[in-house]
Amino acid sequence: MLIPPSKPVANLPGSSGEHQAQARFGTQRRALSFYQNQMLDYLTPRMQAFIRRQEMVLIATADARGECDCSFRAGPPGFVSVLSEKVLCYPEYRGNGVLASVGNILENPHIGMLFLDFFQSTVGLHVNGRAQVVENDHLLARPDIPPEIEAAIRTPGGQHPERWIVVEVEEAYIHCAKHIPLLKKLDKPIHWGTDDERDKGGDYFQAKGCPRPWNTVPADE
Repeated sequence: MLIPPSKPVANLPGSSGEHQAQARFGTQRRALSFYQNQMLDYLTPRMQAFIRRQEMVLIATADARGECDCSFRAGPPGFVSVLSEKVLCYPEYRGNGVLASVGNILENPHIGMLFLDFFQSTVGLHVNGRAQVVENDHLLARPDIPPEIEAAIRTPGGQHPERWIVVEVEEAYIHCAKHIPLLKKLDKPIHWGTDDERDKGGDYFQAKGCPRPWNTVPADE
């Protein structure tokens, strides 16, 4: 049974801005139905199985001032590990060294994750929560670590995780399938940890020679 929009609801999910927008644009009844039927604060067994099939995830983070960054993470199927109905973790591999997402998490633990299944169900799964940066040795010390994570940590070369992000789940809910395209997956060689500009995409957007408002100082390797 839906709660009338005019009646205050205790412990309702979402931000105050979210609720203001619902009131302003007349979507309160739809939102209440979604909260009551689709949103959880843990991962169901079917959500867990869905995550274990995925090879990619979009992540959203923000720094202490609220300045946002959206990034992409990928790996073998199940590279995002489900430790329990309330805890996920994923590896941070060697990248461009900027560490924008990791830096944001060090300042502000809130994270949004979006898993999109382009190849089977065309359904998405949102997972929002609180993240922490964990080094390999500290992760191995946890009692809930499956053998797959230990094997990943001991993998040499570019697939060796430099560190991990552990996420405590606060919200989990569906992203509807109607606008997610059904795609065909093709084989592509993955050059893990490479610094080869051709394999990384080179200067695809022709940004290298553009003016910048900061001074570029080569970093010591």
